[in-house]
Amino acid sequence: MRGGIMIKPEGELKVSFGYQCNSNRDSSCEDSDEYETLPELRRNSSFSCLSGAALSANATLANTNICNGLIGAEILPSWDSPNSFRRVPSSPTLSRLDILSSSLQSSMSNLSCSPSTPDSDSYLMKSMSPPSRSEGFLNAMEVQVAGGAAGEDRVQAVCSEENGWLFCAIYDGFNGRDAADFLAGTLYETIVFYFKLLDWESSQESIKASSGLDLDGSLPYIEDDSNTINEERFLSQIYTDRDSSVDNVSKNAPCAKPKISTDSFRHGVLDSLQRALSQSENDFLYMVEQEMEDRPDLVSVGSCVLVVLLHGKDLYTLNLGDSRAVLATYGDGDFINGSERLKAIQLTDSHTVDDEGERMRVLCDHPDDPMTIVAGRVKGKLKVTRAFGVGYLKKKKLNDALMGILQVRNLMSPPYVSTQPSLNVHRISKSDCFVVVGSDGLFDFFTNDEAVKLVHSYILSNPSGDPAKFLLEQLVVRAANCAGFSMEELMNIPAGRRRKYHDDVTVIVIILGTNQRTTKASTCV
Repeated sequence: MRGGIMIKPEGELKVSFGYQCNSNRDSSCEDSDEYETLPELRRNSSFSCLSGAALSANATLANTNICNGLIGAEILPSWDSPNSFRRVPSSPTLSRLDILSSSLQSSMSNLSCSPSTPDSDSYLMKSMSPPSRSEGFLNAMEVQVAGGAAGEDRVQAVCSEENGWLFCAIYDGFNGRDAADFLAGTLYETIVFYFKLLDWESSQESIKASSGLDLDGSLPYIEDDSNTINEERFLSQIYTDRDSSVDNVSKNAPCAKPKISTDSFRHGVLDSLQRALSQSENDFLYMVEQEMEDRPDLVSVGSCVLVVLLHGKDLYTLNLGDSRAVLATYGDGDFINGSERLKAIQLTDSHTVDDEGERMRVLCDHPDDPMTIVAGRVKGKLKVTRAFGVGYLKKKKLNDALMGILQVRNLMSPPYVSTQPSLNVHRISKSDCFVVVGSDGLFDFFTNDEAVKLVHSYILSNPSGDPAKFLLEQLVVRAANCAGFSMEELMNIPAGRRRKYHDDVTVIVIILGTNQRTTKASTCV
């Protein structure tokens, strides 16, 4: 069953949006009310189309009151656009983070998990004058945004086609949607800030280098003239964290002219993503501590995190938990019946106790606790081993806020859940076709190969269709079959009760390459 399935009742499909890059448009094509056409932009991107869709199974409040309601009332409405992309100004300042900081009634330098030294990231977030709009990595005068919520899931997509980058994120919340809402309201801007901070720090190092000063142990640059980046819009020099490491590096002489290598640039981007996530975690747990007296449930709220950043031909991923990014690419001379086979390559790691490596890591981190993993869950509570939030598994005083059976017994050596993300960068080649980005609810029913095959067959038969929505429709069919229902019977079960048969599911499909599937930007309603 393809293309003709409609998810009902009306409104169950909470998010469905599409975006089509706008180059080489055929002027002979007629406009239609079904499509939203975007103005001509200079094409630098390595993707041609994006579609997203999300289906809820959990019953969740429309907006939470996290951070005294500021997240739901003032921040999320500016980002949410569940039925189409819309254009918004690119924020040149930390306006949303300033609102958040005020609501917490504390300077960021005093966050409970953050260092308080003048050199700390938190201090810089409070004291540094932000660069202008034209500076930094994700510079753009305006961006296209889409996203929304389905159950406890949240999805975001931010695109600057003129500058060749795409930001996508799926926040798969659990035990409530507060953590996912917090991420949707703050993480993108925190990432933008850290890219600006990267630029600021690199400029300071550049000044030192041009003055012949020692770089004080900063990570050296790769001596490879062929990889030097000369574009003005890239950073003048890449700062990398002193505690990080990169393979195959050699140190330049102190007075050597600073150079930007593609490897050090990528390392700087990954480092900035990780620092932004760490800052968001600190901010969230601090907020939980302030509000847990009135809302003790906040200590158990958490979220998986999956961020995909496409910049030029580099595809960056950051993930915590069990959401996945799966690349569809043609294998190295792998043929079936004379045709080259499309392969599914998972770009992210699975952070669950089912993964032997993750299970052993958790057990090794807590050698004196025989109850680290109970009944296939961390401390008998959580299947994922890395996640955002879930403070009661990270801090004793947050666990103490819970009462009775909700409290974790014998919390001997927290934290039991890590916030250390898996980071990856993939260089897009001509063999790469598309990326399927999904929360774990998608992969409860489809393997990586099955998801790739479904999307590929749909794109071939429906070149201007919506592959993300199609994938969700196929999931509903499979979930209904597994439950012994018709699709209509399954979808008539109210959210909350339907969680027994499938999870909240969020899907984004990114079509790679510059070949246009259609000449118009589609809006899926």
